[in-house]
Amino acid sequence: MELLSEYPVPEHAREVKQEAREFAEEHIKPNAADYYESGEYPWEVLEAGMDAGLVAQDLGEEWGGKGFDLQQVLAIAEEFYKADAGIALTLQLASFGAEIVEEHGADWQKEEFLEPVARNDQITGLAVSEPETGSDLAGMTTAAERDGDEWVINGEKYWIGNGVEADWVTLYAKTGDDENNRYGNYSMFIVPTDAPGYHAEHIPEKMGFRASKQAHIVLDDCRIPEENLVGVEGAGFYMLADFFNHGRVIVGGHGIGLAAAAIEEAWEFVHDREAFGRTVDEFQAVQHKLADMHLDFQSARSLTWDAAERVANDENAGYWAALAKTIATEAATDCAERGMQLHGGRSVLTENRISRVYRDVRIPVIYEGANDIQRNLIYRQAPQ
Repeated sequence: MELLSEYPVPEHAREVKQEAREFAEEHIKPNAADYYESGEYPWEVLEAGMDAGLVAQDLGEEWGGKGFDLQQVLAIAEEFYKADAGIALTLQLASFGAEIVEEHGADWQKEEFLEPVARNDQITGLAVSEPETGSDLAGMTTAAERDGDEWVINGEKYWIGNGVEADWVTLYAKTGDDENNRYGNYSMFIVPTDAPGYHAEHIPEKMGFRASKQAHIVLDDCRIPEENLVGVEGAGFYMLADFFNHGRVIVGGHGIGLAAAAIEEAWEFVHDREAFGRTVDEFQAVQHKLADMHLDFQSARSLTWDAAERVANDENAGYWAALAKTIATEAATDCAERGMQLHGGRSVLTENRISRVYRDVRIPVIYEGANDIQRNLIYRQAPQ
């Protein structure tokens, strides 16, 4: 089946989509089960992705990247996540947060920090969530205070991709205490992971996305130079709001890829298995489940690609990004659930890909803003 068809992908994104598909078939899919079982960081696949020019290439050509736009990155996400979500996330997190530095940082910051990431000499991460809050960006407590020509940061961050492996992270911290403008109290910083007072360890093992590593970061009087502030003090919340609009469209691609994997597995299983003297796909109840999976998948994919164009054109971006993220990740959960039902008792065997997909789909409905938060955004920003 050709689920991830070229349409509705725009023509300029089709070449990199094909490159991503070939890479996924050669490097991600064959290694997915082993990395899922071991839970190890897939350094070899990441390095292969760098060699293939498919990692951190959304960064601009002037800094060593290829300047992939939102639609090109979405095309990559679909193909990677269909092959394996954990490895795919590792590849796409290698430059996560660096885009904020590209958009808002000083030229010297881009030369010193951005170029090594774009050239695949370093990897980075984005440190926003905390142990006690994830979706409430105006409720974070990690704080940065000036001390002479330095910033001193204290607090904790949680669920931080590459928090251990990264060379530096883009970190969100509180720099003000204005009760009348809680959204203006936060700023973004470049924090090298070898800075004094930066401590990180991997969080306990997850049930899904096992090839992607997240960290618990403790910042204990962590000192960084004053000039590591990104952009304007107090603008951090607004930087993230814009960044996450693009990110949520890409998470839509995560859901689409996972839904495609669930459909592919279920389709092959029911067409190869016999029961009561005929193949399982001949039963109408089975056909209806597969039809519902296609309805969910195609609806989500069409909306996500429509949203990608609208967000790229800054057309009510928050609304469309929230729609895409919500419908695609929930389509993935629904398709995985039906895929498990169609596999019957074999669905619980960890050797079967459908069980891995079933575990993985529980995670994208949470990250980049839980879907209940997305529904709040959809309601508030809905066209009147």
